Amino acid sequence: MKNLTKQYDIANKKAKEFMKNGQISQYFEALLEMNRYKKLMTIVVSN
Repeated sequence: MKNLTKQYDIANKKAKEFMKNGQISQYFEALLEMNRYKKLMTIVVSN
């Protein structure tokens, strides 16, 4: 679980950087990555 939260935080930081730099496609990819980690965290918590 700690590993997933670290990866989620890293993806969040990447998304913020991409948004600041105006890199829209990379920003959306980072958001999708964040969504994937969030889903995995909810699966781990529910089990």
